[in-house]
Amino acid sequence: MGKKSVHFTSNSNEWETPQQLFNNLDMEFHFTLDPCSTHENAKCKKHYTIEDDGLSKSWVGETVFMNPPYGREIGKWAKKAFEEWKKGATVVCLVPSRTDTAYWHDYFKQGEIRFIRGRVHFEQPNGKGGAAPFPSAIIIFMEA
Repeated sequence: MGKKSVHFTSNSNEWETPQQLFNNLDMEFHFTLDPCSTHENAKCKKHYTIEDDGLSKSWVGETVFMNPPYGREIGKWAKKAFEEWKKGATVVCLVPSRTDTAYWHDYFKQGEIRFIRGRVHFEQPNGKGGAAPFPSAIIIFMEA
């Protein structure tokens, strides 16, 4: 399996958000929760790992930065972000721009969409990583 193929499968969920991308968004939103992380790549002090199951936790009252697993479960994370926004959370999502998917139309299209120019260069714990082979977007679920 080639280096880029990990982006199309669930083989790894540990593609870390580039720090500068996070910092730019954090300056605007002031995040309090990262619900999709490992202890090593968490972007917020308060964070949930796969063992914590961020899908089962309430995000109400939080300002959430979500870089979800890009595998088959991304639809569940899209739904969770949308539902938590409806309950009062602010949720900012870094996601693949897969505008042909049901979850994109059912959930992400309801938020503010900021398409990212170029490709996001993700990081991995082993120091490798690289450019995503797909376009990405920032989805913002926030009260106007």
